[in-house]
Amino acid sequence: MHKKLFVVWMAFVALALTSYAETVQQPTLIKDVVYGHSGGVDLKLDLAKPAPGDKPVPAILFIHGGGWQTGDKSGYEQVIRQFAAQGYVAASVGYRFAPEHPWPAQIEDVKCAVRYLRANAAEHGIIPDKIGAAGHSAGGHLALLLGLMNADDGLEGDGGQAGVSSKVQAVINLCGPTDLRVWRASPEANAEAKARSGKDFEDVLKDFVGTVDRSAPVIAQASPITYIDADDPPIITFHGSADNIVPVEQATLLHDALEKSGVKHHQLVILEGANHGFTDLQHLARILQEGRQFADLHLKGITE
Repeated sequence: MHKKLFVVWMAFVALALTSYAETVQQPTLIKDVVYGHSGGVDLKLDLAKPAPGDKPVPAILFIHGGGWQTGDKSGYEQVIRQFAAQGYVAASVGYRFAPEHPWPAQIEDVKCAVRYLRANAAEHGIIPDKIGAAGHSAGGHLALLLGLMNADDGLEGDGGQAGVSSKVQAVINLCGPTDLRVWRASPEANAEAKARSGKDFEDVLKDFVGTVDRSAPVIAQASPITYIDADDPPIITFHGSADNIVPVEQATLLHDALEKSGVKHHQLVILEGANHGFTDLQHLARILQEGRQFADLHLKGITE
């Protein structure tokens, strides 16, 4: 969830994705597309589009991590380029940061980004009912909320495109917190974070939702696990067994709840020995391969 791990992880992603590219023609990259306005802020995303074709294609919204208070959409530039080369419209979204803009600003913003893609599907060549979300750490948390929340759960915000659905049809979650009511980083992770930035992960949580009281209603409201129902879209979670920032129990809690609720398509991939940053190339290669296969199956209908 902190900047160093995010940068390391994204560097490996950019390197490894090159081997998966099947680029015939370079995709078009459009930076700083304004997708909405909220809290006095222009909300922006970067958009990568495949070579023009006869038919629209699915879209994937990538959400960066950083404890809901750091990070940059530009870190996903190589990722969205490569997914565009593989036949997706791919976007990397920027969103407002805590503590200046606490919860629910972050979910309101990424919901607005989905609404923008759906409302402008014809312009961008998107199949409007085939939009997925993917993210790492805090980005995974927000991606899960995009898949699990329904319109009547609220938190749509006033950023733009009112009345358009913000629900996504597939989620790729990389070690996102799933139940803030029980999430706690290890003492070692907290000590390291405190020494590095002056904040531990309890401070990060307080910056995000305004409290560390796990019984507070806002903690449940910000927890993806509280929104699960049988009609939720396919979800795949990748989580390291050695993650001491978001312990692997967060992933098992989510997928036990998905199973209990009767969600038809969900996968949990636990990577033995992996930490929060997924810095092992073998682990990363598996994430890239299985993540792409998951997107191809549930957004394109490709079964191979």
